[in-house]
Amino acid sequence: MTHVTTPKTLRGVTAALGLSTALLAGPALADNHMPGDGVTVIPLKSSIAEETFQTMLVMKALEELGYEVEDIKELEYAAGHVAIANGDGTFMADHWDPLHIDFFQEAGGAEKIYREGVYSPGALQGYLIDKKTAEEYGITNLGQFQDPEIAKLFDTNGDGTADLSGCTPGWGCEKVIEHHMTAYELRDTVTHNQGSYSAIIADTITRYENGDPIFYYTWTPYWVSGVLVPGEDVVWLNVPFSSLPGAREDVDTSLPDGSNYGFQANDQRIIANREFAEANPAAAKLFSIMTLSSNDISAQNLKMREGEDSEADIERHTEAWIAGHQDTWNAWLEEARAAAE
Repeated sequence: MTHVTTPKTLRGVTAALGLSTALLAGPALADNHMPGDGVTVIPLKSSIAEETFQTMLVMKALEELGYEVEDIKELEYAAGHVAIANGDGTFMADHWDPLHIDFFQEAGGAEKIYREGVYSPGALQGYLIDKKTAEEYGITNLGQFQDPEIAKLFDTNGDGTADLSGCTPGWGCEKVIEHHMTAYELRDTVTHNQGSYSAIIADTITRYENGDPIFYYTWTPYWVSGVLVPGEDVVWLNVPFSSLPGAREDVDTSLPDGSNYGFQANDQRIIANREFAEANPAAAKLFSIMTLSSNDISAQNLKMREGEDSEADIERHTEAWIAGHQDTWNAWLEEARAAAE
């Protein structure tokens, strides 16, 4: 099971990465082989600002291979997959597998989209509540929210139902949550609040700081679990049984330790336009071999939460990561160049 990193650990990782300084990367090993010379790349990402870091790492690697990389274009995941398949975008660094499998298949699947390797493994998703309320009322399972008395504990607007801080429409997670609302018979007792996740979760954190019960969806790696720390401030809820929408209806979402948060563990993968990948073996190889730990993502995301969230800040974080992993970085570039020979 993937363990959520605590703020103390995150800050330790942050310091180790050099993200708290203005450290800039030194130049990669000199190499005049530029397999991307004359080729333009269009990077895509969703509206989640915290995806900029991992996208920018791929962009900088492509630039070192000679590609002309345009500014990031924002599209939500479903549209982004279609754009990748059609060649209107070149790559996206945050395809969640298997959460985005429907987006992948509906856009044309492997025939249209290149998807090799795992960029960042072991991402978790699920429902959490504050630890104080969980312990006081013995709440461990989402199924307990069928009880109107339990649900009312998390009512923020006086309508008698629990208010779930949910998922932004278009991300994919909202489809799973809506499926769970029916599968676990929660329609009468739980309201799934959707909209801007950043605004919803900010309000949730404020309510927690005021001592109020909270009930929310989140994922890792992400900064939220560095602020509301599972096991210390909040607890994960199990679900009554595995149940997913569509083709995944029979998938067991249990984790190796027996916990079941209702979502499959995901790997974040780089996807790219298939035609581009086949015409650019250096870029294709790069997409398949780059790796980034969840701790590194969470550490950078926490810096953004603490105010270092401008484009210049994120670029500095990216350069610092490269400087702290220069040998690995150079090895990726060397392998990518070799693929083009």
